Amino acid sequence: MPFLKPGLRPPLLAAAIVLGLSACAVDPPPKSAIERAEKTPAAWVAPLPHGGQAASLQDWWSQFDDPILGQLIAQTQAASPSLQQALARIRQARAQAAQAGAAQWPGVNLSASTQGQRLPLISGVPTQTMSSVGLDAAWEIDLFARVRQQGEAAEARAQASELDWHAARVSLAAEVAQSYVGLRACERLLQISEADSQAMVRLSQWSADKLKVGLESAGNAALLQAAAAEAQNRLLSQRADCELVIKGLVSLSGQTEAALRAQLAPSFARLPGTQGLKVEFVPADILTQRPDLASLQRQVMAAWSERGAAEAGRYPQLQLGGSISLSALQVSGGGRTDGNGWSFGPSLSLPIFDAGARRAQADGAQARFDEALAGYRAAVLQAVREVEEALVRLDSAQQRERYAQSGADGYQRSALATAGSWRAGFASAAELEQAHRLTLNAQSALVQVQAARLAAWFSLYKASGGGWKKPAKFASPESESTL
Repeated sequence: MPFLKPGLRPPLLAAAIVLGLSACAVDPPPKSAIERAEKTPAAWVAPLPHGGQAASLQDWWSQFDDPILGQLIAQTQAASPSLQQALARIRQARAQAAQAGAAQWPGVNLSASTQGQRLPLISGVPTQTMSSVGLDAAWEIDLFARVRQQGEAAEARAQASELDWHAARVSLAAEVAQSYVGLRACERLLQISEADSQAMVRLSQWSADKLKVGLESAGNAALLQAAAAEAQNRLLSQRADCELVIKGLVSLSGQTEAALRAQLAPSFARLPGTQGLKVEFVPADILTQRPDLASLQRQVMAAWSERGAAEAGRYPQLQLGGSISLSALQVSGGGRTDGNGWSFGPSLSLPIFDAGARRAQADGAQARFDEALAGYRAAVLQAVREVEEALVRLDSAQQRERYAQSGADGYQRSALATAGSWRAGFASAAELEQAHRLTLNAQSALVQVQAARLAAWFSLYKASGGGWKKPAKFASPESESTL
């Protein structure tokens, strides 16, 4: 290096080495690569609900006319072991980031000791006591930003852990909502099954009475008896399904089953209404607020910084070290001798041969960065797909619900008319059983479509990162932000 001229004094020589080596630039973060990975569509292809003519969707859960849903989500958030694990991971990542950040500063250690000595084999030798106090300091001059990039990687991973906590909250809220709607739909189907079973039992009894007086054939009576038994079988199966959903909600909410049942009782078999839940638009850049994508972006940045740190590890490392010591020797029956000393100077470590170990570490870090970037790109594409699919399901369910309601009403009227004709002797038992079966299927299909519409809302909520009123920043885990 031309500026290292003979005759430079050691401190100036060290300063010249620092200035010369630190001039080596570190590659900037891969913003262009991340921007390419974040590329989202200019507009959504799937149709928007309600034709885009209503107010924008902001606060999801308060717009459902069912306060139990919001209460259940809040209780689950407070009791969830997965969220508690996420908070513990945040504390771990923060501690690691603090440890990595501290490496950029000098380390100072204070040591003190005292020792007494008397030789047992030599008589008359006085006891000697040696005391010392020392202060040591060491600092790595970050020539190629190795230490700084390690700190940046740790900080990025700490941020990613906080974003993972947000993503877990959004996912958990959607899961609870799905389970809650699943329970209400199951309870509604249970009501339909109970009404169907009771109706078929009554028809079977009437058929048996008609058989006794010769107004019904044995075959028709047997058909209605079999239909009543089948209805009872469906009822028992549906009741068991509802019990299983409740067990799952108990596990999610952390409540006792008795307390949960008491909380759920007021809205038995009632699906949440969504009259105020409408969509004006879904911004094409909505994915920028998804916490899971933001977390993956931080992971990409961490991998980039670790790649830079591994590359910097192939080059020289310079450290400054120094120490100051004070000591005293006390001889029993004699005098005391004091002394002090100090040392200061740089040390340069220059890798010459390591059989390619450092190069392999750098190559591995580069490969991990490439993997993280590819994973981020895949997650962005999947997120776009999730939004599109949620919009398609929502649009389909809202259109199907009108027809399902009309079909259920029509089959219900047909079943009532057929039952009246059968009692008057103008319809057969087979026609009666068929009418009830069609009515049951239509009513069940209506409930399933209504539940599917709500599920599509929840999927859209999750796909958009918890709604799309873009926050100024993600809240800290200590805050009580509404999901």
